[in-house]
Amino acid sequence: MIFRKDNYALGAVLGFIGPIVGLLIFKMTKFAEISFADTLRYMYMEIGHRTLTVGLSLALLVNALLFTIYVNGRRDKTAKGIFILTCIYGIAILLLKTLS
Repeated sequence: MIFRKDNYALGAVLGFIGPIVGLLIFKMTKFAEISFADTLRYMYMEIGHRTLTVGLSLALLVNALLFTIYVNGRRDKTAKGIFILTCIYGIAILLLKTLS
């Protein structure tokens, strides 16, 4: 199965997709009554982008879960790929929060 592989590319793909899934979960729990496009528009247009940064920060918890699974499974290359993408997402969120 693909999730048993141990390589950086798989980690990068999982690290990229994880926060997107987390953001979808955040949207479904907090903004269930409006469309995804309207939710993103609201989160981006809000002064200070507070809801967007909270949603993205919570979305990174998916990467933390994936990272923990792969570290405990001794698939270190995949875990490193997830960690690198998590750091990139984290820096982007920090810059968004700081510069807005």
